[in-house]
Amino acid sequence: MNHREATESIRSWLNSERLEAREVQDPQAHIHLHVRYPPTKQGHLFNVVIPKKRNLVLVYSITRVDEGQQDSMKEMGLEDSHEWEKWLHETRIRMTSSDLDWVLHVGRTNNDVAGPLQAFNLSRPVWLDGLTQNEFMQSMRKVWLTKLSLIHQIKYGFGTGKGKPGPVDDWEGKRNRQPRQSQTRISDIDTDETGGFGKDFDPLEWV
Repeated sequence: MNHREATESIRSWLNSERLEAREVQDPQAHIHLHVRYPPTKQGHLFNVVIPKKRNLVLVYSITRVDEGQQDSMKEMGLEDSHEWEKWLHETRIRMTSSDLDWVLHVGRTNNDVAGPLQAFNLSRPVWLDGLTQNEFMQSMRKVWLTKLSLIHQIKYGFGTGKGKPGPVDDWEGKRNRQPRQSQTRISDIDTDETGGFGKDFDPLEWV
């Protein structure tokens, strides 16, 4: 499958699944779409990208952690730094086992204690020679379920928060960045999901 066929197929598949999509102007991509997934009011922002000079389609979603949850993480770090570092370590191990590429944006270290988890980026590439509707939709589903698992993990450990996305140190003063295929380093990104966890989705609010 070439880039044109992949682009046409993806549009058709999204339409057949009744998934709303909006085109993003991206000179570095054959196609870049913002997609609401799952197709409900509580759907989250997903990016679907076919980068130029790459024979793959990338599905990814970025989530900011609630400000109140970040505050609870800071409290844990102050009260029991070992327990906080253990939580981060176990989260990284789970992400490594998820069959996804991932980046955890952790706040600045203070007194040798890592800051709170501020955002996370989950992605899955599908190379064009293996691109089918099933593989593409399963990738959307896999990213969503892993994202949902991490959201529930955070809510269980740190409460429901304040309903307000917290700060992300890595993004301060930086815009128009793109994700790398790194699992362990801070990655560049080109958008963020400012709605946080489960905010009603409004296509008019898309970045």
